[in-house]
Amino acid sequence: MKGKTKDVPQRTLERLTLYRRLLNALHQEGARHIYSHELADMAGRMPAQVRRDLMAVGYAGNPARGYEVEGLIKSMRRFLDKPGGQNVALVGAGNLGKALLAYFKGRRPNLRIVVVFDIDPNKANRLIGGCRCYSPARMAQVMKARDVRVAVLAVPAPAAQEVADQLVAAGVQGILNFAPALLRVPESVYVEDLDMTMALEKVAYFSRRGPARKKVSRGA
Repeated sequence: MKGKTKDVPQRTLERLTLYRRLLNALHQEGARHIYSHELADMAGRMPAQVRRDLMAVGYAGNPARGYEVEGLIKSMRRFLDKPGGQNVALVGAGNLGKALLAYFKGRRPNLRIVVVFDIDPNKANRLIGGCRCYSPARMAQVMKARDVRVAVLAVPAPAAQEVADQLVAAGVQGILNFAPALLRVPESVYVEDLDMTMALEKVAYFSRRGPARKKVSRGA
């Protein structure tokens, strides 16, 4: 993991995205208010930690009623999201890439995968998951035209560094990396590595150790 967030520490940002996921679920269930200790219990955190984290988004609770769920979600949206939304590119339209396209579609309207790149010439200029697919040779041109500064990397490990170099040259400032490879990028580029094989190995290891403390997913 490389790079730094400008406004809050990385761990705080991770917790805020978790809180938002939990709050969205509560809102869909019709909840109107929540106390910090209730949100802390759901997130596996301490109430004081939750209150400190929520101070970052500039939203105060009411001692009598706690936090208004809808209002807190709106404050988080203003703090975490780019006004008007943010365009994202996907590199790699294989099985994993197509699954990621399907997963992200409609989940976060503020984060939109708008373009796909793949080296397979048979996929060029086709619609894949509703997104136009291009050859990587057109990456710089297309990324500029679509104002894309974030990319999801879903290519085989041997190709990951070369593709990362292309992305950086095209102006990308953040990469979500699903390739099992450590990327070398400038300090100005943030990389989040998600190696599913390593994650599964960790789960399998702890599952063999008997009863374990419940870990709350940090997914948003």
